[in-house]
Amino acid sequence: MKVQHAEEAFGSSAGRYGGVATDTSAAIQGSCPRREDVGNSGTCSDRSAAAKTAATATINRSDTATTAAAVGRVDDDCKNCTAEQRRVRKPRRRSGSWPRTRSLNAPSPVQQFGPCGRIMKTSALVTTIQDPASQRLTWAKNPLSVLVIKKVRDMSVLPPFIELVRWLTQEKSMIVFVEHSVMEDTMLSSNSGFMEIREKLNSFQDSKDDLTDKIDFIICLGGDGTLLYASLLFQKSVPPVMAFHLGSLGFLTPFKFDNFQQQVTNVLEGHAALTLRSRLRCIIVKKNEDKDKPQPNLLVLNEVVIDRGPSPYLSNIDLFLDRKYITSVQGDGLIISTPTGSTAYAVAAGASMIHPSVPAIMVTPICPHSLSFRPIVVPAGVELSITVSPDSRNTAWVSFDGRNRQEISHGDRLC
Repeated sequence: MKVQHAEEAFGSSAGRYGGVATDTSAAIQGSCPRREDVGNSGTCSDRSAAAKTAATATINRSDTATTAAAVGRVDDDCKNCTAEQRRVRKPRRRSGSWPRTRSLNAPSPVQQFGPCGRIMKTSALVTTIQDPASQRLTWAKNPLSVLVIKKVRDMSVLPPFIELVRWLTQEKSMIVFVEHSVMEDTMLSSNSGFMEIREKLNSFQDSKDDLTDKIDFIICLGGDGTLLYASLLFQKSVPPVMAFHLGSLGFLTPFKFDNFQQQVTNVLEGHAALTLRSRLRCIIVKKNEDKDKPQPNLLVLNEVVIDRGPSPYLSNIDLFLDRKYITSVQGDGLIISTPTGSTAYAVAAGASMIHPSVPAIMVTPICPHSLSFRPIVVPAGVELSITVSPDSRNTAWVSFDGRNRQEISHGDRLC
């Protein structure tokens, strides 16, 4: 398995994280304006500096408290100092570099190492890392066709679906595609508002009709599962996806349906931000099949799950990275997820969440029978291979985004 490419999905504008911290440990500027009235005790700034030097030299808690109290007395005794000059702040302590960075993105890769070392320039060399906040949508030509996918078996989605489809066909004069099952839905057939626009809709059947060059962008009404289904329909380039939150989970559905007219209009006019999401290209190589024969592949947005299936025994799975053996996983299974999928099954299994703009692959064991194997993150450019261990007592089962579940036996390879 390896990352194929980033897929475009609309979302809220990706903001910058963190912020430049204010340095509160700066010394008090200025000295007492009437230095001649201070006498032999010296200026306020001199005494503050001396007290701070003493505070630096202390190594136990009681000495530090005494020194801090002394600093306060020195400034309080000076009647000619202003309130700002008498106020002394303790230095703020924090680990790491100072100041803190304002972005989650790494700087541009360094291409020079010392006086002679250089990075060999290739076509795949990445020279800059784009800030997600600067990724904006643009259309090469005006979009004319839209695919509308709604959550199945949910009556609460029917009124928004009818309202959206009517607005797209009547107000925007767009070509609207829906699933073939929608046209035969009995709940929609009894709705007079839907029957008025039914003849204007175009239908398609999953796994039969190719929508690659027919759809300009996609609108999803539902939860994360609806968006995953939309990604599964396009095994090549995925059109921009606009997902409205009308389901149970909303990690991938940032839009509210209340003012959908304005939001869809902004998208059609090209005033929208983009969140690029990567997918995994997965291929199953069977033991008895011809190796020269081209193997079918699947592009997965969330994760690939390898588990023990109905067997009562623990699964034994060998993991390879770029054809090099890494480890054997003994447990209930293994999860290979994208940054998008890190908020799904992987996070429930104890993994961390990864920002969708981070090019990485998450490897998470499911209930491992080991104290040493924990979730790991590998670069997006590597190739992962998974096989059933020769000493395993049972086979394994694999599913792709919860679909296309199939069995892999000894000698088969998932890559």
